[in-house]
Amino acid sequence: MIIDPLFFKFEPLSTSQPELTANLQKLTQRAGLQIPRERMFLMNASAKTNQLNAYVTGFGASKRVVIYDNLIQKMTPEETLFVFGHESGHYVLNHIRNGFLFFAAVLLIALYAAYRLLNAAVDRWGSRWKIYGPQDWAALGVLMLILQAIMFFSSPVANGFSRMQEHNADVFGLELIHGIVPNSSQVAAHAFQAMGEHDLADPNPPPFITFWMYSHPPLAERLVFAHSYDPWGKHQPPKYLISQK
Repeated sequence: MIIDPLFFKFEPLSTSQPELTANLQKLTQRAGLQIPRERMFLMNASAKTNQLNAYVTGFGASKRVVIYDNLIQKMTPEETLFVFGHESGHYVLNHIRNGFLFFAAVLLIALYAAYRLLNAAVDRWGSRWKIYGPQDWAALGVLMLILQAIMFFSSPVANGFSRMQEHNADVFGLELIHGIVPNSSQVAAHAFQAMGEHDLADPNPPPFITFWMYSHPPLAERLVFAHSYDPWGKHQPPKYLISQK
């Protein structure tokens, strides 16, 4: 409400996109988000970035939907609804809170490991390095090196957690648009393809690269999942929006 408007211009989405706003209202109601059309905004993201995005943010009276103008320009209205469904999944499934708690725990473990490794390194090699204890300012360089190594080797853990959240948001988005967007699985798959082409993403990275470096599932994997996810046709309950039929 204060910082974002310093950098981007926001205008009511209903002014230029009344049909999209009406469909977003259907999605927010299905997702259990009480967000009136007056708190749905179009952001002029294209002034500073080419990123395709949408999001839900805030709480109480500050809760709002924001759609990037890039997203509307590059994707169809149906694909825009799926992207919003995915992003609303992050909000409804408390991914921000869960991510904060997870990474706080990882950071606590990492800092304790760095403390122990720093003391061990200084005890063993401190005299050779002319470092006279962990309180010596020269030990800061050793500490930064240790933290960098910990960050590198913990990348699979952090990225694995992120990929799990992104997959769950994909599931939520597919369930959210089902029955509202015609041919929803095809729309979602094409949205993934469009985003991959826009970002010049590698659709099939090697499994090891995915494991170590990817914070999102590979594009081809997400596309295939969008085509194949159909609990309704298999007479199974959806994972999140169980009231759907």
